[in-house]
Amino acid sequence: MPIVFITRPIPDAGILLLKQANYDIRQYTGEKIIPRDELLKSVKGADAILSLLTEHMDDEVFAAAGPQLKVVANYAVGFDNIDLPAAKKRGITVTNTPSEETCEAVAEHTFALILALAHRITEADAFAKSGQYDGWNPMLFLGTDVYGKTLGVVGAGRIGCSVLQRAVAGFGMKCVYADIRPNTDMKTRFHAERLPLDELLRVSDYVSLHVPLLPSTHHLISTEQFSLMKKTAFLINTARGPVVDEKALLRALKTKRIAGAGIDVFECEPAIDCDLTDKLALKSFSNVILTPHIASGTIESRQAMSRIAAENILAVLSGKPALNPAK
Repeated sequence: MPIVFITRPIPDAGILLLKQANYDIRQYTGEKIIPRDELLKSVKGADAILSLLTEHMDDEVFAAAGPQLKVVANYAVGFDNIDLPAAKKRGITVTNTPSEETCEAVAEHTFALILALAHRITEADAFAKSGQYDGWNPMLFLGTDVYGKTLGVVGAGRIGCSVLQRAVAGFGMKCVYADIRPNTDMKTRFHAERLPLDELLRVSDYVSLHVPLLPSTHHLISTEQFSLMKKTAFLINTARGPVVDEKALLRALKTKRIAGAGIDVFECEPAIDCDLTDKLALKSFSNVILTPHIASGTIESRQAMSRIAAENILAVLSGKPALNPAK
């Protein structure tokens, strides 16, 4: 009976599939990240590991599991937490969980951040709840329009396309995108022009990041990039935290180099701030909206991720190709 170790409680869609196949399901039941020593003990003998992005899957883990380990199914669209060369060397298949549900959830969350920033929703909410509202005022919490503004999408994958679809069809925005390769959908469906990143940053009123974390995208947005942006522009990051240089972002906010930011992922996650000694904290800026890495956090999305992870495990352990190999 194949053994599957799951590193954290997840929605049950995938677990039910694995149980129906009579797999031996072993699961860490703690709500927090599994301690490293516990992880190394728990994976011993596993034929498959269903991991979360919070666990670093490296050669030490693979060795602890044993030579029978065939697949690591990552419960995430990204897989920067997994040592792919080490897995390949051991003949371990690595998979991820892209889905239509996850794509739409992240796109919706991205737009929620855009609208909340533009209309100063969180500031106004705190103001009203604190009892300070004493009557209508034409100058109270003046925001900015989204309609007719330019959205720059960095990363023209499925999520980037879904964000552009909402921008064009729902809000009448002008759109541009930056990517290492052209995307014909962006041009034909959304009339979005492909621009070099520097030019995109110069013309965009909202910049939304949708790239994977790779050596080439680490600190993709840093001091030089912030210097190119409009002072009235907003940055939205629902991709990976280290895509943005946090120190540079804090300086840009302090000097009012940009108008604000919507951040769902953090460079030193789960810490919100990497350095507490610089007296600059993301949570101290009223024009910054922070969400705790929940862009894909809908029931539909998380169930789909569970199902897809299980389907990849079932495929690999039955000798079939993975449905979603990480590459």
